[in-house]
Amino acid sequence: MDFSALKKNSGKSSLDKLTQELSKLNNTESKSDTRFWYPQTDKAGNGYAVIRFLPAPANEDVPFVRVFEHGFKGPTGLWYIENSLTTIGQTDPVGELNSKLWNSTTDDESPARKQARLQKRKLTFISNIYVIQDQNNPENNGKVFLFKFGKKIFDKLNEAMNPQFADEDPINPFDLWAGANFKLKIRNVEGYRNYDKSEFAAAGPLFEDDSELESVWKQEHSLQSFLAPSNFKSYEELSKRLAAVLGTDKTPASSRAQAAARQADPTSDDLPWAEPKTAKATETRQAPASSDEDDDDIEFFKKLAKD
Repeated sequence: MDFSALKKNSGKSSLDKLTQELSKLNNTESKSDTRFWYPQTDKAGNGYAVIRFLPAPANEDVPFVRVFEHGFKGPTGLWYIENSLTTIGQTDPVGELNSKLWNSTTDDESPARKQARLQKRKLTFISNIYVIQDQNNPENNGKVFLFKFGKKIFDKLNEAMNPQFADEDPINPFDLWAGANFKLKIRNVEGYRNYDKSEFAAAGPLFEDDSELESVWKQEHSLQSFLAPSNFKSYEELSKRLAAVLGTDKTPASSRAQAAARQADPTSDDLPWAEPKTAKATETRQAPASSDEDDDDIEFFKKLAKD
């Protein structure tokens, strides 16, 4: 698709295509990577920036990808920080274990279900953005970056495309001409980042000059590359890492970790480093799959894992 085709498809047709993609989703990198933009906050945990979500890059159809990750610390003291194979529609060993743990009991407060929640996958999205105003790092202004964000910000995008009230017109926030700037407002609420105050400005072109818009568009990064098989370890590799983290790899070190865990918690037969008890006759239920919160914590986990 060339730039003239991008402009021709601006508006309702592209919005309809995005809405279909959202419907599919509803039914079913580390900070060393300089391609990514990360909003900064002050000492109080507050931050402000104005960004513009950009359309799909050349030769790609959708302006975002979704990625599932796992980030948790096992009883061995090791961290499990890995992309989930469920991102690309494959079976993942952590998801299998979580379902097994969840269905081993009917007690929501049991160690097994608590562990399943701890190990649940984290949902994140990646899009290209143009930074209009970065309050804390003005050197980023006027540049194109990748932006990794969670469900709360994605919900803001969804609401813009599918407004709830009759006096609100739907917009395609990824459109260069008919989209809108996004005012990202970060607050510290009970120790967590909160994005509830974030909002879209009035719809309008990013620039009036098409040549400027085309220049921005040509700077975008590939999104589909994040779904390439090379970004995911094999099921066997992930299983081996999971066993090492949970202490089920039968090595002397893991055996000591298992013994220490059981000594600390006599009920640990229900925990993932032991074989779950046989479930009583009960309805099989799916373990919680992913967090409903913005998962900035996955980056925090990655940092801890390196320390």
